Amino acid sequence: MTYQPSPNRYNNMTYRRCGKSGIKLPAISLGLWHNFGHVDVYDTYQKILHLAFDSGITHFDLANNYGPPPGSAEENFGKILKEDFAGYRDEMIISSKAGYTMWDGPYGDWGSKKYLVASLDQSLKRMGLDYVDIFYHHRPDPETPLEETMQALDLIVRQGKALYAGISNYPAELAKKAIGILKELGTPCLIHQPKYSMFERWVEGGLLDVLGDEGVGCIPFSPLAQGLLTNKYLNGIPEDSRAAKSSGHLQEGEVTEEKVAKVRKLNEIAIQRGQSLAQMAIAWLLKDERVTSVLIGASRPAQLADSLKALDNLTFSAEELDKIEGILK
Repeated sequence: MTYQPSPNRYNNMTYRRCGKSGIKLPAISLGLWHNFGHVDVYDTYQKILHLAFDSGITHFDLANNYGPPPGSAEENFGKILKEDFAGYRDEMIISSKAGYTMWDGPYGDWGSKKYLVASLDQSLKRMGLDYVDIFYHHRPDPETPLEETMQALDLIVRQGKALYAGISNYPAELAKKAIGILKELGTPCLIHQPKYSMFERWVEGGLLDVLGDEGVGCIPFSPLAQGLLTNKYLNGIPEDSRAAKSSGHLQEGEVTEEKVAKVRKLNEIAIQRGQSLAQMAIAWLLKDERVTSVLIGASRPAQLADSLKALDNLTFSAEELDKIEGILK
């Protein structure tokens, strides 16, 4: 049966302006970091993508190395794009990134012009696209001049291979410099993608101020702290969780008694708000107007549906925020 998008797909999603740009992003965007590789079940991630689009999620975030194996998330996304979303490309914001190890040798990593241009060409082939909407430098490179990396992003936009440039994982001072260089080159920085959650607050030490002042959007990833900010760990570490699989990004040692105690207290506030802990954690990020969109992952459609309910209650009372701060301190 051919997939037909829901005619009501734009009715329930909130869209927020990305910095000072002409682009609006859905308050919740879908990241394909995990669960979309060749090791995953095609039917499952196909359904996740269908539900996302049906729910008004227009932004799909990828990177050259997403999988596993690296590159396979882009290949799988490209296949579904061709088969199911053929007439809908112009309703989507598709992003990719380069900055981590992608191929052998000195040109398959970091931030040289050689690597960024080649990597995007590979990404476009894998997805079957002429251009991406946003192309990010995935992480700062201490050995390549910042000017070279930003010139590569500027070149890519001028070539029409990306419409907008972004940066990810850049600390405040470096982000400010990168944004300044891009502005001078005439390709303004659209957006910054940092790791940000109730448990990971480094962006509050200056980065959010820089983005607000410069009119650059912000799209946090890992809003649920790799699953810590869900009801999954309320009673210890379940066998099927990321923390139990030591190959994951959340290590068992990170799920401490102290953290679990905080999670339980946060969960009590979420219940009082009529939300799951995951929903509250997403809403908590969106309370800041400098945050354009929150990037979530999903391993099954039900998980995505649950996260989307965060949009039903985005307001926090001063008392709730004080209580949350008290727990997190």
